[in-house]
Amino acid sequence: MTLGRAPRQAGLLRSTVEFCEGRVAADSIYGVLHRECFALFPDEMFADLFADAGRRSVPPMIVAVVMVLQRVEGLSDREAVERFAFDARWKYAAGGLDFGYPGFVHTVLVDMRARLARSDRPDRIFEVVLGVARRAGLVGRKRVLDSTPLYDAVATMDTVTLIRSAIRGLLRATDRDLETQLRSVIGSGDDYATAAKPRVDWDDPAAREALIDSRARDGFAMLGLLNGRDLDTEVEQAARLLATALGQDLAEESEGAFRIARKVAPDRVISTVDPETR
Repeated sequence: MTLGRAPRQAGLLRSTVEFCEGRVAADSIYGVLHRECFALFPDEMFADLFADAGRRSVPPMIVAVVMVLQRVEGLSDREAVERFAFDARWKYAAGGLDFGYPGFVHTVLVDMRARLARSDRPDRIFEVVLGVARRAGLVGRKRVLDSTPLYDAVATMDTVTLIRSAIRGLLRATDRDLETQLRSVIGSGDDYATAAKPRVDWDDPAAREALIDSRARDGFAMLGLLNGRDLDTEVEQAARLLATALGQDLAEESEGAFRIARKVAPDRVISTVDPETR
C-alpha cells in the first residue's frame, strides 16, 4: 500500500468550509484542526509506514484527524468513521473536504494503529494532541491525555470488540445444550447478545483493565470447557478463532490478570467476520 495524499483544493460549491465558517467556533477543536491539520500531520510524517508500490491508502492526515476527534469525543472505530462520513465538522477539521468526500471502513483505523505500533515513532500522531487541545481551550474543561493512555483506551476497545465478536460467533455455532453449558461459565455478566460496546469509563485505566480481564476470562473459560471434546467443524472453527483473538492481543501478568500485550502479533486477525482481513 502506498501513501495517499490529502486533497488541498476543495470544490468551490461543494466544500464544507463555507458552511462551517461562522457556525464552527474558531477556537474549537474543529477550527484548530481545520487551520493546522496540514502542518500538524503532513504527508511526509507517515511516508515510512507505506510501500513504494501498491494501491493508495486513505490519506494519513485525514486518518490522523479522525483519530484525534475520535478520542476527544470518546467514540469507537465504527462510530468515528460514521461521524466522518456524515458530520460536516469532521470533514471541515480535515482540511475543509467536500461534503461528498468518501468515507472509509473502520479497519483503516485499526491498520493505522498497527503500522504506527511497528514503526520507530509509534506516538507521532499524538505528540501534537496536547498542544492542539490547549489551543482549542479543552485543557481545564475536558481531560486531555497523552499518547499512552490514549493508545490503551483505543486498543482495549478494539480487543474487547474482537473478543466479544469471537465469543458471540462461538455461541451462535453451538446447539442449545452446548450453548447453555458455555453460558454457565461466563463470569462477567455480559450476555454477548449484541455488538454494542460495553458501558465503561474509557478514560479510567482500572475500568479498562477490569473490562479486558473479565472478557478474556470468559473466553478462556469457554475454551477450557471445550478442550478435549469432539466438536463439529463449525464449532471447532469458531473456537479456533476465539483462541486466536485471545492469544494475539493479551498477556497474563504475574498476578494472573490479563492485560493488553505491548506487541502487534504477526498477521493479526482484525475481523471475526473475515478472518483473512489484515
